[in-house]
Formats: sequence, C-alpha cells, structure tokens
Amino acid sequence: MIQERKGRALNGFPVLFALLVATVVPAGAIVYNVANIGSQVETGPVYLQIGLVVYAVLVALGWAGLTVVNPNEARAMVLFGRYSGSLKQQGFWWVNPFTRRRRISIKVRNFESQKLKVNDRDGNPIEIAAVVVWRVADTAEALFEVDDYEQFLKVQTEAAIRTLTTSYPYEPHRDELSLRGNPHEVGERLQAEVQGRLQKAGIEVMDTRISHLAYAPEIANAMLRRQQASAVIDARTRIVEGAVSMVEMALDQLSAKNIVALDEDRKATMVSNLLVVLCSEHDAQPVVNTGTLYQ
Repeated sequence: MIQERKGRALNGFPVLFALLVATVVPAGAIVYNVANIGSQVETGPVYLQIGLVVYAVLVALGWAGLTVVNPNEARAMVLFGRYSGSLKQQGFWWVNPFTRRRRISIKVRNFESQKLKVNDRDGNPIEIAAVVVWRVADTAEALFEVDDYEQFLKVQTEAAIRTLTTSYPYEPHRDELSLRGNPHEVGERLQAEVQGRLQKAGIEVMDTRISHLAYAPEIANAMLRRQQASAVIDARTRIVEGAVSMVEMALDQLSAKNIVALDEDRKATMVSNLLVVLCSEHDAQPVVNTGTLYQ
C-alpha cells in the first residue's frame, strides 16, 4: 500500500533569482556581441556550441521545476513511475523538474447521496439519503490506491447507507434505536460505517447526517393512517388514565371530608357521569337537579 510522505522541495524564490541570472546574463552577452561585432561573429568550436545547447537545456529544466502550492491544496510528485512524496505546505517551491506533479484538493467537501429506496429491518420500503462531510487525508492513497476516489466515495457511501438501513426499524419499538427516533446515534453509526469503507482511499469522514427519510410512496398513506391511529390510541389511553385518577381523587375527598354519603349505586352513577365529562371530545352540557339526590 502506498502511503503519503513529505516530498523534497527547495524555496522557489532563490532558485528563481538564480534562473533569472542564468538566463539574462548569457542572453545579454550574446546580444552585446552581435551588436558590436555584427556579422563577423564566429560560431566557435563544436564543443562550445554543444555546451551552449546543454546550458540552455539545463536552464529550461530549472524553470520547469518551479511550482506553486495553493492553500488547501497538495501536489503529489511522481518520478519515472515512482511516487516520490507530496507537497502540502503552501508557497512557491522548486522540485525535481522530471517529476510529474498531480494537483489534489484537501479542502473539506460535502457529498449528498441520491434518494435510495431500501427496506428497513422490518421489511418496510423507505426512501433515505445522507450528507457526508469529508476531505482527503492521504493524497497518495487517494490517487494511487483507487481509480477515482470521488466515485469510490459515492459508491461506498450508498452501500453503507443500504447496510445501515437494514439494521434499524423506521419507527421506534420500545427502547431500541430507530431511524426516525434516533437520528444522532444513527448518524454516528453511519459515519463509522462509511469511514471503514473509505479508509483504503485516504479519505477522512468528518460528519454524516441523514438528509431525507420517508416511507416509500406505495405505503406512505397506509403508514400515515397507522401513525394517526397509534396517536389517537395513545391520546385516549392518557385521557382515560387521567380521568380515572381524577374520579378516584374526587370520591376519596368526598368521603374523607364527610361532604356527602353515597351508596354504591350513587357512586357508580357519579363515576359514570364524571368519566363522560372528562373523556368526552365535546363540552358536556350540565343538567341542574332541582329535586333531591334520588330524584
């Protein structure tokens, strides 16, 4: 496995100054000689001509070694098919001119997956999508261990989402984790799953969040009615529990303070009337009894 290491580089400004001198001084000398001697200038011996050509080639190679590294950017250098290191420090540098310098961004980026149709743990078809915050942490692995690290990220993220979805139910059951009820915990599990798949590509996953979660259209209406029915049942259960508690408290206080003595039939009538008043969806209409308690 190819792993990132620091590449060798020199400060580019001293080299730039040396190259300017090496380029301008000989060129100025040639122009001066041509201007003063004119057409009588001799080309010189063959070895001198070869030396000038070699000198010009070396100067040109020197210029080819200058490179710039921008902020949040890296340059991975390859020399004759071998990885020779990466430059991550921003600035102006001079490197081996024979190296091929591949630019790669190390900025923090977002990737949002498509809406995937997956069955949850209970077999219900749902639609789910997620956002992944990531960056390249190892430039060598990102460039040389996978063919296209961005496409690799996309495919592996979607595979991790499918795997995660089948491990949790959509709706919470008792105290267990669910996709809808525990988005933070599910996001952390998804981050670990994606990071494990992208480790070999030199990518660091910084955060993951579910961006879309819903039942599939073919069962959405049925699930909505089931949720509404469950909500009604839960509400009714709490109302009845509260009403029974209030009736019990009323009977206890009436008996404890000796306000009125009720036989079992009148207690049953009172309980029935109170439950109707407390559990009814509409306001109760009072009826004033102008006679005795037993009329």
